[in-house]
Amino acid sequence: MKVVILAGGLGSRISEESYLRPKPMIEIGGKPILWHIMMGYSHFGFNDFIICAGYKQQAIKTYFNDYFLNTSDVTFDYRDGSKDIEIHNTAAMPWRVTVADTGLETQTAGRIKRIQKYVGDEPFLLTYGDGVSTVNPNDVIAHHNKVGGVVTVTGAILDQRFGVLDIDGDSRVHSFREKHDEDQSFINGGFMVVEPEVFGYIGEDGQDGLTEDFSGVTLEKLSQEGKLTVFPHEGFWRCMDTQRDKQQLEKLWASGKAPWKVWE
Repeated sequence: MKVVILAGGLGSRISEESYLRPKPMIEIGGKPILWHIMMGYSHFGFNDFIICAGYKQQAIKTYFNDYFLNTSDVTFDYRDGSKDIEIHNTAAMPWRVTVADTGLETQTAGRIKRIQKYVGDEPFLLTYGDGVSTVNPNDVIAHHNKVGGVVTVTGAILDQRFGVLDIDGDSRVHSFREKHDEDQSFINGGFMVVEPEVFGYIGEDGQDGLTEDFSGVTLEKLSQEGKLTVFPHEGFWRCMDTQRDKQQLEKLWASGKAPWKVWE
């Protein structure tokens, strides 16, 4: 199953760093948060990635173009007047990575629509390029297959600013609402399972790109039809939305006890 990662936004809430590079390339412990997300998926057996790039997309392409070289010990030999390269060892992951330029100002649903040709007529995993978690995608898939629906989102609990999912006893989401300070309701934490039917819920691409927000518009349509379900996750989940969020993740990584580091 392919993993689609939304990585094309401007990252305006963390502009202290995103003016230099796209938010998914901001580093935690010397590695882009995008790498951390991919390592988590890879640990659970998912190694085929489609990255929906946009803002400063060349930085993502350059990173993966140089990835093998930068994770290897290399000898450059110029003694005979040419350049010979010998690779001694590598720590590169067994990944297949498609980086798609989905536009500078395209909204999230539009980015998903534009990678349809890479996904094909198959279910796929989908997440945001700024969130890390301990969730096992295989558990989300199993839950999705059990309860049905077009999209299953991972519901996370966190005291923060995101909208809340109203869920019934069958794991179906009926609406979104603003979070109250006193409640502990689930929010959309990404780490989704998506059926190819979802493309039919996204409007056609226009000259200026799609303006539809996936979470606020597409998922709302699905919730009204009872086709949006949730996998409740009460474990670790964090979104790197601001500089403060980044500092908290850096602190966890530096402690050697980063909960999302499920790989060896």
